[in-house]
Amino acid sequence: MTDETKNHGPDADENQDAAATAAAASAFAENDSEAPGEQQPDPLETLRAENNEIRDRFLRLAAEMDNLRRRTERDVKDAKSYAVTAFARDMLAVSDNLRRALDSIPAETREAGDAGLKALIEGVDMTERAMLSALERHGVRKIDAEGQKFDPNFHQAMFEVPNPAVPNNTVVQVVQAGYVIGERVLRPAMVGVAKGGPKVEASTAAETTADKV
Repeated sequence: MTDETKNHGPDADENQDAAATAAAASAFAENDSEAPGEQQPDPLETLRAENNEIRDRFLRLAAEMDNLRRRTERDVKDAKSYAVTAFARDMLAVSDNLRRALDSIPAETREAGDAGLKALIEGVDMTERAMLSALERHGVRKIDAEGQKFDPNFHQAMFEVPNPAVPNNTVVQVVQAGYVIGERVLRPAMVGVAKGGPKVEASTAAETTADKV
């Protein structure tokens, strides 16, 4: 067999195919071994990113729990402070009736009445005072309105009284006492206000408003 036959015969073709296949496999192996090194992230950086994410989640959860705790404490406090609001308002109506009964008795009748009438009057008066004292122990306080600057948040104007001797919009008469429970108005005071007097300075009005309850 000549050298030309060896180089161009069937065996030569098989040798060339085998060499090409080997070369391709070698190139693929090189590319495959290099690819992971290029795409694989640094394990330490991955752990740091995961740690930061977990830390952020923990901080958000802690903040949410703290807000929930504060809201719960505020709700419990409000429930304790204002749970008797409706009951206190009803009791004020009873107190008003007791006061009307006492005010309807003329002074001369009080003085000239027998011992039984005087005992009855004293009993009604003591009942009214005991009821208001019990309400005060539960946070219900009377609004000190007379002589104060009219404040629509605490007062309800019923009429105007021409009186140039006092500053304009000053409460000069209380028709029905007002009350607050905690920091809320339970019932505004029904009042009469002065009309036509000198104006109150802004600073004075602010001071009287702050001291009205």
